[in-house]
Amino acid sequence: MKFSASIIAISQFCAISTTSAFTSPAPQIGHVGNLRHLPCPLASSTVMDDVSTQSASPQIQIGDEDENDVEPAAKSYLDDGFVFGMDGSGLERPKGKVANVVVEGDSLETTPQQVALVSGTFLSHALISALAIQHELSLTDGNVALTAAITTATVASSWLMADLGSGVLHWSVDNYGNGRTPVMGGIIAAFQGHHSAPWTITYRDFCNNLWKLCIPFGIPTVAAISLLAGPNHPMISLFFAVFCSMEILSQEFHKWSHQTKKEVPSWVNALQDNGISIGRVQHAQHHKAPYDGNYCIVSGQCNELLDTSGFFRWMEHQVYKINGIEANSWKLDANLRERTLGGEYRLPQ
Repeated sequence: MKFSASIIAISQFCAISTTSAFTSPAPQIGHVGNLRHLPCPLASSTVMDDVSTQSASPQIQIGDEDENDVEPAAKSYLDDGFVFGMDGSGLERPKGKVANVVVEGDSLETTPQQVALVSGTFLSHALISALAIQHELSLTDGNVALTAAITTATVASSWLMADLGSGVLHWSVDNYGNGRTPVMGGIIAAFQGHHSAPWTITYRDFCNNLWKLCIPFGIPTVAAISLLAGPNHPMISLFFAVFCSMEILSQEFHKWSHQTKKEVPSWVNALQDNGISIGRVQHAQHHKAPYDGNYCIVSGQCNELLDTSGFFRWMEHQVYKINGIEANSWKLDANLRERTLGGEYRLPQ
């Protein structure tokens, strides 16, 4: 009961400090603002990047063909059938390393509300983790070595599962839905738009980059899981506190993968070199159309297994069998579509 009461107290305390963040005006995903070009250093963008759409009066160059004989392509990420990167989509990727912020209400500026939300979230997760370890120590009758071993195994498994989770999420929002999809529309537009605006994330400060993910992976989620697990299973609380923290931090790991070695601290390079966070070379493979692999962005440890096994192609085939909806990667690569429908799921090496 003491452990559960502590979880409730932590949740209430941290919720007070982040209330303004939850109640601040949310970005209006349904309206597209003007494209802004900012000078960019040698850097790149994130999974939660911003979408690019065409200007108010798009012009389609048909050449000598009769425009009346050609079906107009979807021009906005809010339109059905729009696919980032597809020829004729009306989307142009700016030359050079520039940042694109086009969704009205979004900004590269860090706000006090974002700082409060991110700070409160990580404080809550840290306190829940500490309480879980303390409670586990009491359950092992003060056996420090055993508690340390159990804690280490829990953290390591959570980190690995967070990598897998980031890949599944990344794959799903890259390939399905659009800006009008209920609940997930804004995130979908950001993930898919990142392919055309891969430099924006490097302009985002820590809190500006992470705050969106603090909502699904924040205080209410970890607190609810901890209360459901009960006081006799503190390692469940630790597992999900670490899991949610890694999912949030995946945005920062992703940002680092778009920056050069000189642009990040030496310890960041060490994390990448040792496979703790996603590396530059591996993530660069994802940014090649049709964006069909290397979806995991925490450490990237799961990417090789998922891609060589054909897991995501198999998933896409099952989705197609159920509702007839094709993955966006199929629309960008007809050969990929043909191979997947033929049961050839593994990506070519």
